[in-house]
Amino acid sequence: MRRGCVVLAIALAAIATGCSKQEAEPTPVVTVQTAAAARASISQVITADAVLYPQSQAAIVPKISAPVERFYVTRGQHVQKGQILAVLEHQDLAAAALQNKGLYEQAQANYETTKQASMPADLQKARLDVTTSKEALDAQQKVYDDRQGLVKEGALPRRDLETAGVALAQAKSQYEEAEQHLKALQSVTSAQTLRAAEGQMESARGQYEAAQAQLGYATIRSPIDGWVTDRPFYAGEMATAGTPLLTVMDVSTLVARAPVPAQQAAMLHVGDTASLSVPGVDQPVAGKVSVVSPALDPSSTTVQIWITVSNPQRTLKPGVGVQASITARTIEDATVVPVTALLTDEEGARTVMVVGSDHKAHARPVDVGITQDGRAQITKGLKPGDAVVTTGAYGLADGTEVRVQQPQQGA
Repeated sequence: MRRGCVVLAIALAAIATGCSKQEAEPTPVVTVQTAAAARASISQVITADAVLYPQSQAAIVPKISAPVERFYVTRGQHVQKGQILAVLEHQDLAAAALQNKGLYEQAQANYETTKQASMPADLQKARLDVTTSKEALDAQQKVYDDRQGLVKEGALPRRDLETAGVALAQAKSQYEEAEQHLKALQSVTSAQTLRAAEGQMESARGQYEAAQAQLGYATIRSPIDGWVTDRPFYAGEMATAGTPLLTVMDVSTLVARAPVPAQQAAMLHVGDTASLSVPGVDQPVAGKVSVVSPALDPSSTTVQIWITVSNPQRTLKPGVGVQASITARTIEDATVVPVTALLTDEEGARTVMVVGSDHKAHARPVDVGITQDGRAQITKGLKPGDAVVTTGAYGLADGTEVRVQQPQQGA
């Protein structure tokens, strides 16, 4: 019994000694890398895929169907606005224009003749009738006056005076009727005749101008300055109205059209700076936002943003897919840290591990603003100069003693 107690005492003493040794072991020191929170400029950049388009282009469609008589340009050639690009066969149109020109000139001459004529034939007849009836009235008036004197002298019976009075009344009535007819012709017939001649002239002019327009459609001109990018026909082939004959693009300035989510597009404005990453081009191409669509695309629920870029050397090609980076806003004096310093828990809260003067890492909650190029803006929780753990923070307990290791050169 005594021997068992001795063994138990020795075992307890050994356990106590082991516990003392464990408590005496030094706390491990974790090696980390740090960076100081700094004051710096940081920008919010919105990225999106985009496609390049020419700022202006024209698919030139003939208005008439006719064989191509001659092309004056080839694919890739630079042209100016108004320059002749092609001519369609137009002999029939030229003949029609010449014929309508003759008809128009004939109508003009007829109008001038009608306008300058003293009076039409029916007007001349009416005027002659007035003159004749006036002479007859005057003669009958003289007969009546003479017979009236003879009746007073008793040399002529009153019956002859009465007969002369009836004839005078008839002559007066005929004169008044002729005079009214002449006035009616002068006020109506002349104006109607002139109006009819004028209408014929205007109709002939319209037909002539229409023929001239048809003839003009045979000459194909460029509506813009640019380069010929497509010419699918050859001389002699039939050009059909409504089918593009040539395509001209102005590629000296291009537009990148990018669909951007509505929430991000709300931060963009015309004039914002942007850059394009173009396949095969080493350096980003600078541009500016020129259009922020006021409407949402219902099929993609995005807003189309246009970025205008200069392309004087024509190194950029329409139709190429690019990546657009648009600077929405810039904060000049922000507190920034490397993105690698940020830790996120299961609930989405953000923290950083700050190394204090006691050489221990302490967890500190922070509010994060915008990020750019591996840097993050801290809006709350840090001040410039605070040393945050950038490497080795994952799984690091609050209050752990750390040793700061300088990053290797070139790392």
